[in-house]
Amino acid sequence: MTRPITLFTGQWADLPFEEVARLASGWGYDGLEIACWGDHLDPWRWDDDAYVADRLAILERHGLQVWAISNHLKGQAVCDDPIDARHRDILSDQVWGDGDPEGVRQRAAEEMQHTARLAAKLGVKTVVGFTGSSIWKYVAMFPPASAAMVDAGYQDFADRWNPILDVYDEVGVRFAHEVHPSEIAYDYWTTQRTLEAIGHREAFGLNWDPSHFMWQDLDPVDFILEHRDRIYHVDCKDVKLRLGNGRNGRLGSHLPWADLRRGWDFVSTGRGDVPWEAAFRALNSIGYDGPISVEWEDAGMDRLLGAPEALDFVRRNAFDPPAAAFDAAFTSR
Repeated sequence: MTRPITLFTGQWADLPFEEVARLASGWGYDGLEIACWGDHLDPWRWDDDAYVADRLAILERHGLQVWAISNHLKGQAVCDDPIDARHRDILSDQVWGDGDPEGVRQRAAEEMQHTARLAAKLGVKTVVGFTGSSIWKYVAMFPPASAAMVDAGYQDFADRWNPILDVYDEVGVRFAHEVHPSEIAYDYWTTQRTLEAIGHREAFGLNWDPSHFMWQDLDPVDFILEHRDRIYHVDCKDVKLRLGNGRNGRLGSHLPWADLRRGWDFVSTGRGDVPWEAAFRALNSIGYDGPISVEWEDAGMDRLLGAPEALDFVRRNAFDPPAAAFDAAFTSR
């Protein structure tokens, strides 16, 4: 494999970082996409050389590397409106503080800057995450939002994220925004508008995760081809759409996570509806050579069984581009 295969640790943050590294190494992963929550990574310790060395030593002990780190939870709080009890559940005490919404946003922005600095200290070039959105609350709402309200939302995003991205430029790290419902960019057209809002600056790119494209009836392969110069990272997560019974729509019906009545579900990689072969061909065609990161999320299967199964699927299907495959075969001879 030319491209490394990593495990995103966000769904494993209930376990100590060393234990996740041990598991991933035993299964055969090449590295980790490390989440900045649990005890896995603390961006506020970016200038603690002993702490950074300890994180790298854990990876080395288990024969793993790191190409990207992720901070979805704090990125979400940068632009969100409202800030409420949902955020209290996902934010550290340091970011939440007294819970004043604007204070939370500013501390979240500061942590996103520290995340870039920590990435640079780790030798990592990509930070993956969310942005939050002050206008997601208006999606599918009645009365509809005016053009002025939408414009203000994109301006708010630019005002809050440009200073963050200045730090990314300063330390030579890129931010890969995961296009996802509840974010400033959640589909094709909102991605276009988001890039325009910040002047298409190179520090801001995209994390391609096809699961939420499928849920929205979008073409995940076309998205790769149309944003070929902005695909900075790839999360490999499948989804199974179980619609068509006349009861299920796309909005979840306020049913609990993993409830079969929701009408769709994340599944262990390879058993869902994502057109993986076409997607990997598209990634080859744009020259993507970064990691394929397994974001394992299947509420109906034990993760200790599912994570190695997902790795096996990716190893079999994330085939090398023709030139790389030919060069490898020629060299082996």
